[in-house]
Amino acid sequence: MTGTSTPSGGPRATNTPTPFDDAERRIWSGRAPAYARTYAQLCAHPVPALLDAARVPPGARVLDVGCGSGTVSAAALARGAAAVHAVDAEPGMVEVTRRAVPDADVRVGRLPELPYADSSFDAVLGNFVLNHVGRPLAALAELRRITRPGGRVAVTIWRAPGAPGQTLIGRAAQAAGLTRPYWLPALAPEDAFPRTPEGLAALFGTAGFLEAECVELAWEHLSGAGEWWAGAEQGIGAIGQVLNSRGAEGVAEARRAYDGLCAAFRSADGTLVLPHLALLAAGTA
Repeated sequence: MTGTSTPSGGPRATNTPTPFDDAERRIWSGRAPAYARTYAQLCAHPVPALLDAARVPPGARVLDVGCGSGTVSAAALARGAAAVHAVDAEPGMVEVTRRAVPDADVRVGRLPELPYADSSFDAVLGNFVLNHVGRPLAALAELRRITRPGGRVAVTIWRAPGAPGQTLIGRAAQAAGLTRPYWLPALAPEDAFPRTPEGLAALFGTAGFLEAECVELAWEHLSGAGEWWAGAEQGIGAIGQVLNSRGAEGVAEARRAYDGLCAAFRSADGTLVLPHLALLAAGTA
């Protein structure tokens, strides 16, 4: 039976989607293969640190929330987790993870209401999933609900403002005069929080976690110029929607701006060296 209780003192989760949630479903529908070919490698970088922060021990029961292409699930199994479960709101991501990690139990489900009983897991991991939910505080409260007392929850999000590599395509889109489509809202003001170490740590504390802490992660992602462009051109993420908001003409204009901006990141062999910043937060349930 699925648990539905809310941690004492925490926000009450609701399964009513926000406009932000609805837009996320539209953005990601059918894009799992494109994500696996492009941005999955970028998002894999923090995974070892994420498992460290969750203190995943051998024999643990682990949940990978927002499993994407299954990178976290595979890493948890490699560390000796006894049982790995995974969940994603996009059915295509579920299928990709099932193929990539056949030993994981993978289901469709979305925050802030997941199909698991109270205190089900020793560790819960969310790699960049909090960027994609309309009620981040309620989402964290749900992760606390399904984690056993004393268990750990660890998540990553993108820092804002981002590093130059993160904003490269966005700056090219801006140079082309492209803007967010009308149907692509930002978080409601009451659900927004500072994407800083202090802001994310405070959100963990408000959700009822003990020993809440947050650190900044910085790294340089290496990519070919065409490879880096391809994900957004295929409509992945909010930036992909902005890039395609004016059709082929807008994409072509942004690509011309992008080609010029790439010069600042191109190494001697032509590879782009793209600085990125993320936040890693963890707490005890």
